[in-house]
Amino acid sequence: MDLRQLATMAAIVDEGSFGRAAARLGYTQSTVSQQIAGLEKTVGGAVFDRPGGPKPVTITPLGRVVLQYARDLLSRTDAMSAALDRFRAGEGRVDIGTFQSVTTVILPVLVQRLRAEHPDCDIRLFEEEADPPRVDDLDLVFFDGRTTGDVEHHKLLDDPYALVARRGTFPAGPVPLAALHGASMVAWPAVCDRPRVEEALARAGVAPRTVFRTTSNEAVLAMVRAGIGSAVLPRLVLDAADDTLSVHDLEPAFPPREIYLLWPAGRTHSPLAARAIEIAIEVAAAHHRRAG
Repeated sequence: MDLRQLATMAAIVDEGSFGRAAARLGYTQSTVSQQIAGLEKTVGGAVFDRPGGPKPVTITPLGRVVLQYARDLLSRTDAMSAALDRFRAGEGRVDIGTFQSVTTVILPVLVQRLRAEHPDCDIRLFEEEADPPRVDDLDLVFFDGRTTGDVEHHKLLDDPYALVARRGTFPAGPVPLAALHGASMVAWPAVCDRPRVEEALARAGVAPRTVFRTTSNEAVLAMVRAGIGSAVLPRLVLDAADDTLSVHDLEPAFPPREIYLLWPAGRTHSPLAARAIEIAIEVAAAHHRRAG
């Protein structure tokens, strides 16, 4: 069924005549008549009674049935057209996978810039510590490492590790790894990148005494502030450090963790998702320059 025919029918009902409907739609009256004739052929009967002369046309019982569904179809078509316009303008929805330190340092700037450019966009964040990360049903994912599968990788930055301690625990300046042997430490559980840290310490022959574990970055820092122990954390986490804490380079340094942006290989991005990726790359580069 031709939507133009349905739109013409609705206009005739609204305007009360073929002539006024033609003027509203920008058609000739003969075009309006042809469209209604085509509609009547499709539905198998007259949709209007045409008394002729000055009397208005009236809709038939069959026409009322057609009109009921025609208005719904036209409304849905208008809604789809508006949604497509918003999509092309970047006002759709973007689903972003993230994790704690990215959420607190990089995501606020990304979201602020994206909303400034597209005020009506719908940004949804999904924070989890899965390894491998969930990629297929998200538009883009921040992850601290590469992953296997049909996934595109874009490296955003290197995130060096450092020692954070209650101020006065260690002298100013770099701290040798050997100084951590037997020391009280607060740490993440064996998720995220914690195994990499503990493997690096073990290779150096260093065995700290882990006294508390938590998945919360803020909880780790709170325990360090309370003097429970020190912690080895990526620098991105330590943006939340304050003057009650001291941050030290480690000697020798650990290999940094690598922060990547991931998305399903071969995916055609929406304009909003494509812009989110561009901004994420810009924000991460700016952070890397400041940190350097």
